[in-house]
Amino acid sequence: MPPTNPTRRQALTDAAIDLLAASGVHGVTHRAVEKAAALPPGTASNYFPSREALLVATARRIVELHHADMDRAARHHHTDTATPPTRASLTDRLAALLTDALLTAATTLRTRYRAIYELQLEAGRRPALASALAGLQDSSIGLTAGHHGALGLPIPAEAVPTLVTLYGGALFVLVTTPVDLVNRQLVEPLARAIVGGALPDPGGSTTQ
Repeated sequence: MPPTNPTRRQALTDAAIDLLAASGVHGVTHRAVEKAAALPPGTASNYFPSREALLVATARRIVELHHADMDRAARHHHTDTATPPTRASLTDRLAALLTDALLTAATTLRTRYRAIYELQLEAGRRPALASALAGLQDSSIGLTAGHHGALGLPIPAEAVPTLVTLYGGALFVLVTTPVDLVNRQLVEPLARAIVGGALPDPGGSTTQ
């Protein structure tokens, strides 16, 4: 039977996240991950029979952490949904949510998101990794829509993929910008542009 120690498995994938951010995909080997996690030789291959399996598991770990952060953000931004929001209040609330998320991801959680972009680049050469990331993207879109509904943000389902795509592009720019230049003054206009680009106006066209 494969190993079932979730703490050890998590230690290996968390170590792989750090290695991806520091050294890229080529820095992630079974031995390097074991060393970074302070685990005995052979441990990583017991859990992940191939390097590709290790990379896929690491991608899933990043998305697991991302979803947990989304849950916390939704609770933090929860508001009374009894009164239907105006378009202005909807825009403000969504922009505030995205500003906080982008700022945290590009600073406090910078390593994690640099790692996922490394995996996305590698996915072009690894079909199994590409398939895993596509499935994870679909689940993220569904979760995003659910959180927006819970927050009283009536964003049409068809707008969510655009929102997620614009968010991902902005985050890529931010995590490749020197961290000392990343601040709220830089991030907030990006968040508002994402909202304006994704949220339909009452007439059915995107906000300009």
